[in-house]
This record gives sequence, structure tokens and C-alpha cells, in this order.
Amino acid sequence: MEKETELRDLDSKLPHLVDDASAKVDRPLLKPERSTPASTESIQELEKKFAAYVRNDVYGPLGQGELPFKEKLLLGIAIVTLLPIRVVLAMSILLLYYLICRICTLFSAPNREDEQEDYAHMGGWRRSVTVRSGRLLSRLILFVFGFYWINETYRDLSDNEKSATENQSKDQSEEAERPGAIISNHVSYIDILYHMSSSFPSFVAKRSVAKLPLVGLISKCLGCVFVQRESKSSDFKGVSGVVTERVREAHRKKFAPMMMLFPEGTTTNGDHLLPFKTGAFLARMPVLPVILRYPYQRFSPAWDSISGVRHVIFLLCQFVNYIEVIRLPVYHPSQEEKDDPKLYANNVRRLMAREVCIAIYIFSLS
Repeated sequence: MEKETELRDLDSKLPHLVDDASAKVDRPLLKPERSTPASTESIQELEKKFAAYVRNDVYGPLGQGELPFKEKLLLGIAIVTLLPIRVVLAMSILLLYYLICRICTLFSAPNREDEQEDYAHMGGWRRSVTVRSGRLLSRLILFVFGFYWINETYRDLSDNEKSATENQSKDQSEEAERPGAIISNHVSYIDILYHMSSSFPSFVAKRSVAKLPLVGLISKCLGCVFVQRESKSSDFKGVSGVVTERVREAHRKKFAPMMMLFPEGTTTNGDHLLPFKTGAFLARMPVLPVILRYPYQRFSPAWDSISGVRHVIFLLCQFVNYIEVIRLPVYHPSQEEKDDPKLYANNVRRLMAREVCIAIYIFSLS
């Protein structure tokens, strides 16, 4: 009851930065439908409606804004010097990890269940090598991309939660604190590299990813759950069941691959949290909320309303990139939340939204 009261209080205090719209939101169409120039009022209305996707960096909407001369000069220098070096290094690391995965999966049959295929359930040295090397090389790619250091903040448990934990035995505590899934906001493809370097979890990915050169085998070693995103048929329902079972397995078994889920379902500019989908909470298991933010001075690493190629080029041309991580305590659902996945999702979102607002406020003061 005390936790529920706190959540209701938080909900009434959240600033306007949190998008409380419940409607499904896709990527914004910032270009007007008509050929006539859009008025200032209509542009402001669009920016308000799609506030979660609006870019506020020096590159402007869609990354196609008019750059000042200094920025053009820096970009030109980086394109001919920094960009090719980073591309070669990143591709070399990717190829190296592919070879490691290929060696570790030799003479090993993949786990095939419910039309899924993965190597994440391998045991012994094979799993150990793929996980350890995967975490190390993912961090190395982040370093190559300019994320030289990662600022991580761990939120402490409340006094009541600490005292309750201390009264339990060690084994019971470990099992109680083991989440079934990691829940994170989604800002960029960089999110995946960070989570790989941190905990090497499994993701939900398009089925076509499994067939990509290099990345396909790596995704299977991660234990990704593949889904045909365009499909609304029973295939999608089957995948939802696989995810739910994987979340339960990760909670029960210490060495089972953890699931990493982005309940927003799409990327934003990092200043908003879209309404959470309930798929991540159907298993009724504890979850670990993690918040990612990308402070910037010139180019925002958020992949919101900008094309993929343009985003990669601008990101790699920025000498230093920043990432901040806030890890909240494991969230244990109440019986009421277990019975109502939507309530569970909304309550976790409120806690994460509060931290997003605090982080934005602190950044605005710096």
C-alpha cells in the first residue's frame, strides 16, 4: 500500500516533459502534406504533437538544418579523418567477434523452440567465451564511437527495503533480487551496444536480422527472440509467449540469458517516455528498470527523426559522445500489479519518468 501511495503521488507531480498520451505514436511526419509553406503555428503544433521525436541539436529537424560555418568546417575535417578510421576499427571488431562466435558454435546444435533458433543456451566454455568477449568488444566499439567513459548511477534501496532484505537468507535474497527482464527506455541503436557491454542480454529483433551477414550469428548467440514485426497474426502471439517464458526462466535460473525489453516500442529523443506496452510485464516477474540518456553539445545521438545513414555519419564525426545510465532497484510487482499487467507497466513507467525528469532538470542547471 505504501508503494502504491507513493506512485500516485509521483504521478501527480511529473512535469510536462513526460508524454502521457495513450494513443499509439509512430515516427513524426515533419514535412507538411501540402506544397504550400507551413505556418509558424502549424509547425509549433506539429512539434508539440510529436515532442518525443523533435531534435533540438545544431543539426536541426531530420538532421538537415542549416549549419553554421564552424560546424561545417568541423564536420568536413571529421569526414575525411575520423569517420574512415572509426568505420574500419568498428568493422574489424565486429568481424573479430563474428569469428569468435563461429568458433564457439562449431559442432554445436542451436536451441530450436517455437520456431526460434539461438545459441544462448550453450553451456561450459562456449557460453563463457561468447559472453565475456561480447561484453568486452561491445565496450570497445562504444569507445571507438567516442563514448570514452560511461557515467553510471545506482539508486539505493529505501531503508524499509534494506531492512527487509537483511532479514532474508543469502540464497533467498539472490533469488528475490534476480529480475526476469531489464526494462529500458529506447533512444538509439547505441542502447543495444551499452546493454551488451553491461549484461549481454537477449533482445527482441526482426526475423530478417537472423539472416544478415555477421550480425545474424551474433544475434543468435545473444539469444534474440525473432519476430515478424509486420505480422499481427498468431505468429506475433506465439512470440509474446516465448518472451514471457524467457522472462520467467531468467528469474528462476541464475545462468539463463536475461531478456532486454524496450516497452516503448520505438526510439525517442530521450526527453520523453512513451506509454509502455504490456508485453514485458505479462510474466509477472520482477524487472530491473534502466534509464539511458545522451547529453550532447552539437549532435544528439538520439535516433528519432533522422535517417540511419545520416545519423551514423554525424555520430562518428563527433569526437566525444556522452552516455549517462541510471539503474533503479529491482521492481517487485504487488499482487494487484501481477493481476493487471497494464497497471504494472504504468507504475514502472512513472518511476522511470520521475528519474528522467530529475536528470533533465539537473542537466539544465549544468
